[in-house]
Amino acid sequence: MPAEGRLAAGARLALTTFTTVPVHAGRIDRAVAGTAMALAPAVGALLGAVLAGVLLVTGGFAPPLVAAGVTVGTSALLTRGLHLDGLADTVDALGSYRRGPAALEIMKKPDVGPFGVTALVVVLLVQAAVLAELAERSALANAGGVVTATATGRLGVGVACRRGLPAARPDGLGALVAGTVGPPALAAGTVAVPLLAFAAVPDRPWQGPLVVAAALATAVWLLRHVVRRLGGITGDVLGATVEVVTTLVYLGLVLSG
Repeated sequence: MPAEGRLAAGARLALTTFTTVPVHAGRIDRAVAGTAMALAPAVGALLGAVLAGVLLVTGGFAPPLVAAGVTVGTSALLTRGLHLDGLADTVDALGSYRRGPAALEIMKKPDVGPFGVTALVVVLLVQAAVLAELAERSALANAGGVVTATATGRLGVGVACRRGLPAARPDGLGALVAGTVGPPALAAGTVAVPLLAFAAVPDRPWQGPLVVAAALATAVWLLRHVVRRLGGITGDVLGATVEVVTTLVYLGLVLSG
């Protein structure tokens, strides 16, 4: 497939994977999947812009916490809740203290265990609390914070799909995307996203990029642990990475020193 066609197909796949935008994915192979994973931060930034608008508009006529709740709900709606589902399944598997196929079997179960429920509650509460804080800041800090968090969360997917990390199963999304993001694409994302972060805390422009770096470093550590326990990445692991990294960025942006 020509490079232009692969880019277009990757963009469509990124939109259908990370949002509910109704576009036809078309042909899918590992090259297209790798392009889609590399474009994930751009899709995250677009999603963040939408969510920042929701927070800003809703905050104009509702209390900050209500606006934050609406924004969190909108995020789940626009992503089909897939990342939250991946978070719950991954935490359940890790919390079982099982390894390999036994842990993967837990991830495939349709029910959610106590570890998964706790993870969902904590993540949603933290995100809502931070968004309530951002709703009371300037429009620039509001938009910068939400866009930075959502873009960094999807950059975490590129980190998870970098070369050298295997898939835990021979089939599924993990097998399709594992090892497909090369160093140039990953480097581009790790340069572009921190640039967005300068606007997240206008009076301390260094804080946003520092928070992004810390969240990505945590993702590297978490993924290393996941690979040891599960044998590789899965689609659920990608979803968990999105939510963990996004939440860490949100949290870091409201810390004051």
